[in-house]
Amino acid sequence: MSTDVVVIGAGVMGSSIALELARAGRRVTVVDKAGGVGLGSTSASSAVVRFNFSTHAGVAASWEAHFCWRAWEEHLGCVVPDPVRFVRCGLALLDVDAAPRGAYLPLFDAVGVPYEEWDARTLAARIPGLDTGRHWPPKRLDDDAFWAAADGTLGAVHTPDAGYVGDPQLAALNLAAAAERHGAEFRFRRIVTAVESVGGRVTAVGLDDGSRLACATVVNAAGPWSGRINDLAGVGSDFTIGVRPLRQEVDHLRAPGFGQEESVGIAVADMDLGVYIRGEVGGGLLIGGTEPECDPLEWVDDPDAVNPNPTRAVFEAQVTRAARRLSGLTVPNRARGVVGVYDVADDWTPIYDRTELDGYYVAMGTSGNQFKNAPLVGRMMAALIEAVDNGADHDTDPVCFVGPHTGERIDLGAFSRRRGINTANSGTVLG
Repeated sequence: MSTDVVVIGAGVMGSSIALELARAGRRVTVVDKAGGVGLGSTSASSAVVRFNFSTHAGVAASWEAHFCWRAWEEHLGCVVPDPVRFVRCGLALLDVDAAPRGAYLPLFDAVGVPYEEWDARTLAARIPGLDTGRHWPPKRLDDDAFWAAADGTLGAVHTPDAGYVGDPQLAALNLAAAAERHGAEFRFRRIVTAVESVGGRVTAVGLDDGSRLACATVVNAAGPWSGRINDLAGVGSDFTIGVRPLRQEVDHLRAPGFGQEESVGIAVADMDLGVYIRGEVGGGLLIGGTEPECDPLEWVDDPDAVNPNPTRAVFEAQVTRAARRLSGLTVPNRARGVVGVYDVADDWTPIYDRTELDGYYVAMGTSGNQFKNAPLVGRMMAALIEAVDNGADHDTDPVCFVGPHTGERIDLGAFSRRRGINTANSGTVLG
């Protein structure tokens, strides 16, 4: 069988890329080892839509993408039976030494992201029950210093247009449904066993059922399995950015009063204690970690061998930190939540690029912070592929993408596999 493009991975990224390539008139086949759309890293995402990044490209991309979420069916270009909902709740990024306001507010100003600067008094008034104490740096629960009194107060920067997507897997399903309307085909429970090439150009993808998909283009959007696919293709020798799978847990708990049926409390990014917190419509909290230096990171060799159950130790640490910030929050006896595997780049910045094998592209290293950009990533990858196919030398003269909603020019070289390490980032999932 032949197709124009094989997209490897049917998560939110792969489905978005499939939609844009199919919309551009290409025959697209998506292959995924799971039994359906969005069953890998996508389904474990906290799906927070925020704009706090350390580069112009990062801020511009997230701001552009949020307009796609706000007008979701317009972005899809069709009506779907069960469209995902974007909840605009706002986000407060608490002041922290690792991400000072002066590092990102000029980027907000340049891109046009609205924000408010809050002092400690305003922060306490706007988020009732939030303790404004400064505890930096984050500490382990078994460190006596964790329980010490605060050594000052902190404020925050509030972005009112931030929010979250209510069902991350449903978002991927919506994108896949739209892609299918443009002729894209999805193949599930199929493992890629080979990426063939001739004369330095990709020619086919082999699958575990013995079938072969002849193609001129391959896009690796396989999440934590992306490194495995790159090995099959024989690419990576010129990557200056490494990528590794990282197991992460996001905790779920009921929290009456934080989220109500029609409104949700402001989300909080709290690197001071090492957590982020967002509410859910109907009540409840999601609590995740921000990779504080005091916590060991659980790097994994085999994403398929990861323990899929939340652990008591991580649950207790993350929820206790959140309880230190939100008065009245208690730590349940039973761990509840989801486990996911991030595809983490050395600088927590994704790689959206071509490779040394002509026709072979990657959308990888999304580092747990790129769900928010998924609708835009499809458009950026389609633009990159089109430009390179027409002779653009992206490695020496990077392609620029102009956001249709904002008019912002996004230098795709910021996501190059051959870039220097982005030392301005926080070194965490916040990017």
